[in-house]
Amino acid sequence: MMDVRPLHTESDYEWALAEVSRYFDTEPPPGSPDGDRFEVLLALLRDYEDKNTHIPAADPIEVLRFAIESMGKSQAQLAALLGSRSHASEVLNRKRRLTLDMIRMISSEWRIPIELLTPHYELAKDSA
Repeated sequence: MMDVRPLHTESDYEWALAEVSRYFDTEPPPGSPDGDRFEVLLALLRDYEDKNTHIPAADPIEVLRFAIESMGKSQAQLAALLGSRSHASEVLNRKRRLTLDMIRMISSEWRIPIELLTPHYELAKDSA
């Protein structure tokens, strides 16, 4: 395990990926020297990724569109949750912000994590 080192650069990261991929076909037994090396490499990779990979917050309106297009939900169901078809349309067209009550209702009924519905998003600019 002497060759295992901290990952500071993209080159270090690529090296560790290559090293750990050798163990994918036959994962070494836990507690063995190779098993310990595999575990340490995975921890180093995870730490590097956590520090160097930024995943932007999901856009709440895109989350709603995904729910409608891919989760079997509908704009009519959204309208029922929000109290009117116009509210659902305005939200989806970025003319109305989601309120906390709307977010709670959608999260509860559609089982979408609240944190996916709370990030800030831009409203549509008026074309006038």
